[in-house]
Amino acid sequence: MTVRKAVVILGSLAVLAACSGNTTNTASGAIPVEASDDACKVAKTEASTGTVTFEVANKGTKVTEFYLYAEGDRILGEVENIGPGLSRKLIVEVTEAGKFQTACKPGMKGDGIRGDFTVKGDSKKSTEGDALLAEATKSYQRYVNSQADQLLVKTEEFVNAVKAKKVDDAKALFPVSRIYWERIEPVAESFGDLDPKIDGREDVIAEGMAFTGYHRLEKDLWESGLQADSEKIADQLLVDVKEIVAKAKAVELTPVQLANGAKELLDEVATGKITGEEDRYSHTDLWDFRANVDGSQAAIAALRPVVEQKDKALASTLDVKFKALDEALEKHRKGDGFKLYTELSKDEVKALAEAVDALGEPVSKVAEVVSAK
Repeated sequence: MTVRKAVVILGSLAVLAACSGNTTNTASGAIPVEASDDACKVAKTEASTGTVTFEVANKGTKVTEFYLYAEGDRILGEVENIGPGLSRKLIVEVTEAGKFQTACKPGMKGDGIRGDFTVKGDSKKSTEGDALLAEATKSYQRYVNSQADQLLVKTEEFVNAVKAKKVDDAKALFPVSRIYWERIEPVAESFGDLDPKIDGREDVIAEGMAFTGYHRLEKDLWESGLQADSEKIADQLLVDVKEIVAKAKAVELTPVQLANGAKELLDEVATGKITGEEDRYSHTDLWDFRANVDGSQAAIAALRPVVEQKDKALASTLDVKFKALDEALEKHRKGDGFKLYTELSKDEVKALAEAVDALGEPVSKVAEVVSAK
């Protein structure tokens, strides 16, 4: 999706001309952000290295998102699905001083309303001197590396089947190859245009971008038939996935990024999988759904010793809610995979949505708990 996810050299945020200048933070230390349909007013345009919190209030009429970008449009943090009248926090660990950008995205499309944000001060890493946080990031990086390896293997198999015009084989490999992408999507999404090139849906890619990647090939396989350029699209998908894999293995993640990534994966389920919009041609959304939950669970599992130390009640709640969502999802197993999404009743979809919502609330608290001193 657009996706849709976390990485290093964290940095800073930006406001555009419409933003008000350097006002003070709120009492909680958060930087207020007033998002509307045509403006993105960030109350401060600079902060110090360490944990930076933004309190985003949507004053517009459209659902919006708020992003923190580093150089090359690398996503350092994001909050999605902020409905009109609602507020959400974005907590980011900024480890290095520098100049970056903030963006509000009314309608959750396009490059967003951007501005400059500066972070000053010495390098700071929460993992320094904290064995639990350091081990959490190492544990999750091992997970990312293993999933990235499998992503490359299965995508190559899928691409080879498309190029050989083995349609049935390609259809079978499509949801399998995407499992590994969906599990690490917050990391993969952080690398600028690579995410929409690989996983963009036809109706949500930026204006001027070609429709490529997994979903273009999905359309070819299930709806329009393989096209004259399907082989070229498949080759480019593999090139892009190889680049993502290399980048994902090289990133240095922060504990807050793990927590934010866990929530982003659940948001991904809520916006794409529950609606059936993600895999609209193949209807293999439940494979993606399962993988998103797996990825969220892996991030929270890596952070669990930290969460348990700081908030045992939250750790217990997370265990209960993850189990409930697992049970709701596993009811729809079929052979080695899942039912097609079109085979689910409205009540079954509703039950899944409720389980996602119930889990999303406690997961949204993890970043604040992890970053608390």
